[in-house]
Amino acid sequence: MSAEAVEHPCDDEPETLLETANRLMEQLPGHRVEIIGGLVTVAPPPDGPHAKALTTLMVPFLSAGLHGEESNVLQGIGLWLPSGPEDYVIPDLAIVDADFDEHLIENNCYDPACFRLVLEVTSGNYQTDLRHKVAAYAQAKIPVYVIVDRKHSRVHVLTEPLPAGYDRHEVYAPGQKAPLPTSIGAELSLDVDEIVRAGSPKR
Repeated sequence: MSAEAVEHPCDDEPETLLETANRLMEQLPGHRVEIIGGLVTVAPPPDGPHAKALTTLMVPFLSAGLHGEESNVLQGIGLWLPSGPEDYVIPDLAIVDADFDEHLIENNCYDPACFRLVLEVTSGNYQTDLRHKVAAYAQAKIPVYVIVDRKHSRVHVLTEPLPAGYDRHEVYAPGQKAPLPTSIGAELSLDVDEIVRAGSPKR
């Protein structure tokens, strides 16, 4: 038996998915690392228009009073998923119950039960937001999932989660308003043209 094997008995044990994800986050500052369906996914840092679209989106939520005593509007908060033992996502934007900090589960991620809405602004990996996360958020019973599809200049509003997806999926184009369910805590509609323009890169 070699001395090295005795001194490092755990060398052959593979790291967990969470350990892999956390290691990647340390190695790739600014990247978003998530575990969806037992697979580690890595998204590059967002571009400026992505950030601008998020800020534009926050304005109507804040104006409607959704960041206060009853709920909070937050960017980059971890959401623990029921789809796997280590699954989690970090939505671009979320509306959560104000007591969300009482629902911490693991790895800085929170119970999906305290999320009223999640929102993603697509980047190069837009298929993840339009496909994989639809199933993940529905399985987690997130009541409202909003997708800003920058590639096709559309805003998707998905409601009524089912085990494999959402029962209602409305798509809105520039020139339209995208109404959101009052279950989020206020009555408001998103200006699709304004959001799409904010998220479009300058050419």
